[in-house]
Amino acid sequence: MSDAPIAFPDVERLVVDHLRNRPELAGVTVDNRPPAGFDGTQKTVLVSRVGGAWVDDRRLDEPLVDIEAFGPDKTAAHGVALAARAAVLRAVGTSHGTSYVTDVVEADGPRWLPDHNHPTAARYLSTVRLLLRVR
Repeated sequence: MSDAPIAFPDVERLVVDHLRNRPELAGVTVDNRPPAGFDGTQKTVLVSRVGGAWVDDRRLDEPLVDIEAFGPDKTAAHGVALAARAAVLRAVGTSHGTSYVTDVVEADGPRWLPDHNHPTAARYLSTVRLLLRVR
């Protein structure tokens, strides 16, 4: 076992960068924080790490990541959620810095979840678990 410090992967940036480059999400804002003037009606995907675990002896990070999908109405938000869902599941085999995505597992598929901070928002929320090998 090495005493070298572990450089944990920035899973939010990994997922954001992956989704931003997907053609099925063209015209959708993707980030880990809401854009300026956000009211929940813009086509937007927000990415947040919400937990997970580090497996030291395997140098494996297993983050849980929430994907919030917004749109101007429920139908549009659902379309954004399904596109983001399909795109994030295609992240297997991609790299980001010293991290390599070995698997993506859907922990909870898109579900309607009103956003009480933005009463006009249409939002779906899903959760995925990524397995990231750290080199």
